[in-house]
Amino acid sequence: MENTEITELAIGGMTCAACSARLEKVLGRVPGVCLAEVGLANERARIEAAAEVSAADLILAVEKAGFKASVITGETGEAERLEAERAAETARALRLVAASAALTLPLVLPMLLMPLGVHWMLPAWAQALLATPVQFLIGARFYRGAAKSLAGGSGNMDVLVALGSSAAYGLSAWHLFSGGDLYFEAGAVVITLVGLGKVLEARAKRSAAGAIQALLRLRPDTAHVMREGRLIDLPAALVRAGDVVMVRPGERLPVDGVIQDGESSLDESLITGESLPLAKAAGDGVVAGSVNGEGALRILTQRTGADSALGRIAAAVQRAQSSKAPVQHLADRIAAVFVPAVVGLAVLAFLGWWLAAHDPQRAFLAAISVLVVACPCALGLAVPTAIMVGTGIAAGHGILIRDAEALERADRVDVAVFDKTGTLTQGKPAVTAIDALDGDEDGLLRLAASAQLSSEHPLAKAVVDLAHRRGLTLTPIGGVTALPGRGISVSWNNETLRIGSDRLMREAGIETGGAGGRMWVALGSRLLGSLALTDPVKPGAAAAVARLRAMGVEAVMLTGDQRAAAQAAAAEVGIKNVEAEVLPEEKAAAVQRWKAKGHTVAMIGDGINDAPALAGADVGIALGTGTDVAIEAAGVCLVGGDPLRVADALDLARRTVRKIRHNLFWAFAYNVIALPLAAAGLLRPEIAGAAMAASSVSVVTSSLMLRRWRPKDEI
Repeated sequence: MENTEITELAIGGMTCAACSARLEKVLGRVPGVCLAEVGLANERARIEAAAEVSAADLILAVEKAGFKASVITGETGEAERLEAERAAETARALRLVAASAALTLPLVLPMLLMPLGVHWMLPAWAQALLATPVQFLIGARFYRGAAKSLAGGSGNMDVLVALGSSAAYGLSAWHLFSGGDLYFEAGAVVITLVGLGKVLEARAKRSAAGAIQALLRLRPDTAHVMREGRLIDLPAALVRAGDVVMVRPGERLPVDGVIQDGESSLDESLITGESLPLAKAAGDGVVAGSVNGEGALRILTQRTGADSALGRIAAAVQRAQSSKAPVQHLADRIAAVFVPAVVGLAVLAFLGWWLAAHDPQRAFLAAISVLVVACPCALGLAVPTAIMVGTGIAAGHGILIRDAEALERADRVDVAVFDKTGTLTQGKPAVTAIDALDGDEDGLLRLAASAQLSSEHPLAKAVVDLAHRRGLTLTPIGGVTALPGRGISVSWNNETLRIGSDRLMREAGIETGGAGGRMWVALGSRLLGSLALTDPVKPGAAAAVARLRAMGVEAVMLTGDQRAAAQAAAAEVGIKNVEAEVLPEEKAAAVQRWKAKGHTVAMIGDGINDAPALAGADVGIALGTGTDVAIEAAGVCLVGGDPLRVADALDLARRTVRKIRHNLFWAFAYNVIALPLAAAGLLRPEIAGAAMAASSVSVVTSSLMLRRWRPKDEI
């Protein structure tokens, strides 16, 4: 569908995976909506819809389904406001749980005292007096949630809790007047323990989402801004592009911009993952959230708020946390039929004990236990909580994972294809020698620099920089034709001037002798000479390749540079498989050849010419120091541009996917084991309620264990 827009909503009132699955169906039925993803763990919905579909239409659909919704705008302070609202809601829920526990404790005290030989029981009327407010006041949220869910044509966790606890209370109320066993404590305990479990779960989910809050807290609340010749303090949200901001030693930068005046070292570790402070001076770009070192700086503001690097990083992480991994769809399909299946099993357990064993009391307890032991929450939280923690931790180390699908594919990568220039090398080559066949080095340099004066290519910039340093006068030459992967050509003095690789010379029928690492210059059919250039490899490149090899990932170099230069760089970093002199359009084809051999391929690059290969790879990994086109085409972005982070990204992806499988296994195993035990009458309702609450909390806590992960170079 063309002309679609993305709307993000904060969702309130979801209790389990059945809720998020139902909301996806509800939003998907809104005319004009082509995709809706609802995250249970981060309580967000991401909707892609036609431009004419308004946010009000989407909110109305959510509210009709029985949930709350508000538009996420990305404005400064919005995330903090939502966090404060959720914290207040959790605090209120905790107060209700405390009240519920105080009323429930006298009901379960006889059971606790019995092993000690103390036989004591509250009068029946006192039990009813304590259980009633727990059931109908504190437990009202379960009734409301169940009613909304059933009105929408599906069932959720609230339905199971409401049915189980109501059955225990109802039969007890009947026996209160007719005589018989009382089960007031069973319903009260279930409501108390499930409520406690939801509070603990909410706290754990907020902790899992803590990476976003940590990122947003990096941005200071105020900024020192020059206005009308004087320095004033303004809220950071009011700073605009073009403002000049003063940053004192030790302060965090409130904006992205360029240093106008001053020198200092900036700690960007919490944004880029780079552990060492970086020296900065006038003309250098800086990002919000960095910590200023020893010098005062004047910064010309370029981007603020959601448009800043920090804001875009936070948005990227939130987008990844809202996306769904392919493996999650299995859990969603099970959650969609989970509640009806559990109710059916409870009915069968009741009928089995009553008809086969002629034991109505045990039949009743078994049915209640089945209802309250079942846990769709654990299934619903197994995948998204691991993704939330994994992507959050990655962002804290300068690794941005665009979506859950990229994360899952990264787990299977066994071939890493690297571009050379700017990826494994520093991308800032320097001219090391000039070989003019007529002996006029300055003349050859002047000609080569003049032809490439407007070029953005790193090799061209190196030539122009050297010409400027030598004080040569350059005359721009117009009408230059770029020959991707080979060089340039231009008409000069009625002849064709060619500057570029040995391949370009061969295509023109000019013999060079094939010396590598050189920029050749020819006029017509005459070779004028060459310039030798080198591009030093990045400090972490060799270590990155070694770590990948240790992980079982084969490293490959794919570059448009000359073979000799490519092989020299490859040897230095430890790569044996090299494909050189590859044109941009051939890079994507080379990636497809590796995929055709059955490999899962990651392509790592930073330039415009890498974009097709990045998009065509199973996982595209772009360096944040590269072009916007490359970054947009990739599933993973390394903010700092350090190749060591490639191994870190793959390692974290493997650990996150391993955690997802671990969570799903235990979530399935819990229900597979617990439901038959409950149906067999081997679990009392209060024990079943405790087990249900513990299962969802354990899944979230398991995901939080990922926070122990550290890059190898920081261990």
